[in-house]
This record gives sequence, structure tokens and C-alpha cells, in this order.
Amino acid sequence: MRMPRNDDVRVISSSIRIPPPPKPLKRCPLETARSHIAQLVRSFNTHSNELTRSVLLCCATLSLTGQRRPSSPILCSASLSLADSTQPQESQLKGISSSSSPASVRQSEERVLISEVLVRNKDGEELQGKDLEAEALQALKACRANSALTVREVQEDVHRIINSGYFCSCMPVAVDTRDGIRLVFQVEPNQEFKGLVCEGANVLPAKFLEDSFRDGYGKVINLRRLDEAISSINGWYMERGLFAMVSAVEILSGGILRLQVSEAEVNNISIRFLDRKTGEPTIGKTKPETILRQITTKKGQVYSVLQGKRDVETVLTMGIMEDVSIIPQPADTGKVDMVMNVVERPSGGFSAGGGISSGITTGTLNGLIGSFAYSHRNVFGRNQKLNISLERGQIDSIFRINYTDPWIQGDDKRTSRTIMIQNSRTPGTMVHGDRDGNIILTIGRITGGIEFSRPIRPKWSGTAGLLFQHAGVRDDKGVPIIKDQYSSPLTASGNNYDDTLLAKVETVYTGSGDHGSSMFALNMEQGLPVLPEWLSFTRVNARARKGIEIGPARLNLSVSGGHVVGNFPPYEAFAIGGTNSVRGYDEGAVGSGRSYVIGSGEISFPMFGPVEGVLFSDYGTDFGTGPSVPGDPAGARFKPGSGCGCGFGIRVDSPLGPLRLEYAFNDKKDKRFHFGVGYRN
Repeated sequence: MRMPRNDDVRVISSSIRIPPPPKPLKRCPLETARSHIAQLVRSFNTHSNELTRSVLLCCATLSLTGQRRPSSPILCSASLSLADSTQPQESQLKGISSSSSPASVRQSEERVLISEVLVRNKDGEELQGKDLEAEALQALKACRANSALTVREVQEDVHRIINSGYFCSCMPVAVDTRDGIRLVFQVEPNQEFKGLVCEGANVLPAKFLEDSFRDGYGKVINLRRLDEAISSINGWYMERGLFAMVSAVEILSGGILRLQVSEAEVNNISIRFLDRKTGEPTIGKTKPETILRQITTKKGQVYSVLQGKRDVETVLTMGIMEDVSIIPQPADTGKVDMVMNVVERPSGGFSAGGGISSGITTGTLNGLIGSFAYSHRNVFGRNQKLNISLERGQIDSIFRINYTDPWIQGDDKRTSRTIMIQNSRTPGTMVHGDRDGNIILTIGRITGGIEFSRPIRPKWSGTAGLLFQHAGVRDDKGVPIIKDQYSSPLTASGNNYDDTLLAKVETVYTGSGDHGSSMFALNMEQGLPVLPEWLSFTRVNARARKGIEIGPARLNLSVSGGHVVGNFPPYEAFAIGGTNSVRGYDEGAVGSGRSYVIGSGEISFPMFGPVEGVLFSDYGTDFGTGPSVPGDPAGARFKPGSGCGCGFGIRVDSPLGPLRLEYAFNDKKDKRFHFGVGYRN
């Protein structure tokens, strides 16, 4: 019995199945979301594999006809239906005869001598393309002229011809001739590829799609190469973490290839708050829109695993979430609902700590600072932050109130706003320190202002602000003074206090964000003389840092410099020397000028555990601008104006930051220990 031949190949895939999410766990880390996303990807892969097998499944009919002769049991009427090649061969053989008795099976395994093997079209005529005939003959393994064959071997070669990808049907016919039995494989080639229609591919570049099929135009469609092209399209989506795939393939009449692409679009995005202890859904304090505006994934986009990961990291950087995870859930056909599970951190509390002031190197407590602070990370549930802190030391004291809105509502540029009020008292030894260390001056500043910041481009940010400062100098008894012991002025206005309205602009580039990564910052301040007694000056400051890996060691190079023009107070001069400047010198002992440059090179290398060793060298100069500072405080104190230092030290990681202990030599052959907390500026 002869089965009807296939006029074309039609493969229609089933709809994409997205596995339902598991029940919420006690904690939902990022790995949980990755697990569910992996299930979705596997469902796509399974779907793609089913498609691949379906494309390659074609039916073939084996019809063996001829005169019945007892000595040739293969010359009998038989019918073969070839199913999926992955099934056992025993199940593929649907019956050489109406009986499945052992005798009939043994008869089917008997061999018959084949004198000639030919490949013809469905009408028994020669194929128009000799290359197609060669492809079919090359696919044959068992069927050769003057060979003895069984039905099973013929069946396997039929599979091989179909699996070559060029033919949509193959029917072997045995003809008894004078010279023996001639085996003819009557094949029907696929259509020539004349055009491509792709539906549903909204994010797939048209050029990539054209390039995938460009080599096939005008040629007979090869299903194996078609499968490779489909795999490359699916791979393009997978590399970008996109939930999409080719879901259906159809060869239309006229050689038109129709692809149906299923892209899983985001249907809805929702926020689900989970309890920190039980992991059960709860009511959150944060406004959902505050979280949603941080997410770059939007409704209608093709869901991306990579973009979802970035969204998780962005929400975590808000500082108000303890845990964040994303779980995609099935929605309408071909769409995904994105559920973000969040666990909130405690929103506020008190803290206490301590530190070291680099400006104090004498006295009983030697610059020790204690601090007390209250902070609230999520004011009004909008991620707005309130910080109230007090730092108090032997001389230093800073009382500060900061209120920050990290993203002003209604702004699409992610502009932040900070309102600041600060009352500080800092040592003036860096500029006005006495040669003998007997007199200690303090600089008192009351500052208030507002700043706006926003990202300019990746890794670049900009800040603009307006600050008002009321500052003056006091002696060790707290009495305001306007001249030091050398009768040099301490203020620019000649009064007890200087008032300055500063317009500030700053741009910052940061690499990976680590201390050893590249960094560049440029800051400019302009004093605005709104009132005649207010100061007017321009100050520019820049700093840069670059880290270079050298095997297990790391070379850190840094440089900073600045210049100021106009009527500025001497306590605002650039001080050079000290723990965060030129090591080997006391704080501000190198110079105090209108201009400065400081360069530093460090090589750090691991020693054991959290301990690192450091070799360093520093150089700084004021370019001879010390005398141009009002009162020439550097000249009165015999500061050299330039100097260098080098040395070695260790660093230990701690909860407060790196603890630095360094021993340095300067070019005056002086030696000095330096101790600090945190990295150099």
C-alpha cells in the first residue's frame, strides 16, 4: 500500500509554557529568581528541540513490487511508515506482512541482491539538479550496487535521505529487471527558497535575520540548515537574556518561508513586600511607585533576564531593602507578569562611632573624635534620607543636618536634592600652625545650602549648588581674632567673620566604584558678592586616580591640584603636607598657597589575611604662590613650599574601613609615623 506523498512541510509549535512560580520562601534571594528564570529558559529550549525534531520528521513510503518468486522473499508487496527517528527501529516497522509472527520477521531479515541503485524524482525521471542526486546518493550507507540488502537497511537509508534535509518525501521502489533487482529511490526535493516572512520579531534586528538566511536564497531549502538558522536566532535572544524564540516554521507554496517568533512581553509589574522574619506577604512602608521608577524594565518590553538582574541591583543600591528578587509569572498568551519581592530594612536608628582627625597631632587625645548620629533612610516612604550627626574631638566639632531626596518626584533625569545645615569647628594648624606648636587656632564655620545632582552619562555625574558660609577664626580660649601672633590677617574682610555665597559646580567620573579603579573629579566654586562685604573669589580643584594590576600587586597613581584667584581668606589656602598629602611631613608643613599640585604613587601587595603591605612616594608643591596668600602664613612659618616623602606601611581591613599605619621619610631627613582610617583622598 502506497502512502500519499507530502506536498510541503508544515511545522506548527505549541504555545510557550511558563512554569508557575513556587510558593514564597522565607527568604527570596537573587538565586531564587535565577532558578525560576532558568525554568522559563528550559521551557523555551524544550520547545525549540520539539520544533527541531518536527521540522525533520517526514513520512516516507516503501513499496517493493515485482513478480513473486519463491527464491526472492523481498519481492512482495509491503508498506513502511517511517516515524520519529528517535523511536526504536522495531516500532518503526509497521509490518512487512499482515502477520507479525517470528517467521515473517525472519523473512524480512533475509537479504536480496540489488544490482543497481538509482535516485529519481517522484515520476521516475532524472532529477533536474545533479547536486541533489549526489546529496541523496551520498546519504546512502547500506544501499549500494551489487549488495545484498534487508528491508531494515533500506528503511534506514530512507531515513538518511530524509535527514539530509533536502527532500520532503522519499519512496523506495524495487523493480525486477533482466540484470537483477533495481532499487530506485523516488524523492521529492523541497522548494527553492524565494522569500522570507517573519512575524512577531519586534526586537530582533532585521539585518541579523537577513544574514541568517542570505546564503539560502535561490537554493533548495535544506531543513538541517534551516534548523541551524533557527538555532542562531534563538541564540541571539539567549545571549541577551531575552525571553523569546522561533515558535513556528512553515514552508508556503512558492518557496516562501514563514517564521513565527514568540517574544514574551512584560504584561504587568508589581511589588510584593515580604516580612523579614516569616517571609509572608505584608504591607510595606515604601511607596510602590518609589521602587517602580528605579526599574528600567517597562510594560510592553520583551522580558530580559539581564535587565531584571540590573533592576535588582538598582533597587538594592537604594539602601532601604534587605533582599530583592524577581519572579516572572505567566500572564496572557506570550506575555509575562513580573513580580518583584522585596524585604525592607529597618528604616532608621541611632549609631555611635569614632575616628582620627588628621589636623591634630598634639595633645592628650591626639586627634581622637567621637561621633553620634541619627538617620532615617526612608522618610515618607519615598527613599528620602534624613541624617543628624554630631562629631566631637579635642578641638574638632561638627554638627550636621542633611536631608536628601535621591530622586525628585516628577523628574525624568534622576535628579537628587540635598539640603544641608552645618556648624563646624576645625583646627587651623594646617595653615596657621605655630612653629613651636604653642598656639592653636580654630576655624569656625556655619554653612547652609542646597545641592542638585544627576547622572550625566554612564559613570559620569554632575552637581550644582548654592552654599552660604559664615566663617571666622578663634584662639585657644574661644575668642574671635583677626590677626595671628605674626600680625598677619586671619580674615579677608578684616572683620571677625567672613561671609561668602558660593555657587558650586562639580563633575565626577567613577570607574567600577572600587578604590583602585579610575576616578576623576573637577570642582569649581565662585564667590558671589551679593552684598559689598561678601567675598568674591574663584576656586578650581581637580583630582584623578588610576589603578594598575601588576600580578598580585597593585600600583595606584593619584594626582590633585588647584588654583584660587580673587579675595579669599587665608584659612582657605591650599595646605600641603600630612597623612593625606605628602607623608613624612606634619599637617600643612610643606606649604600653603594659591596653587598646588600633589602626586602620589603606591604599590600595595597582600601579606596575610586582611593585611596588606604598602610602599609609597609623595610629592607636593605650591608653585611659589605662598607669598600671594593674604598675610603670607607659609612664609612666616618658614614652610619650604615643596617637598617629597617616601616610606612603607601596612593596611588592615576593619568595620571602620582600612586602618593605615605608615612610616615615612621626607627630603629634610625627618621621620614620622602616620596613622589614618580609610583611604587617602
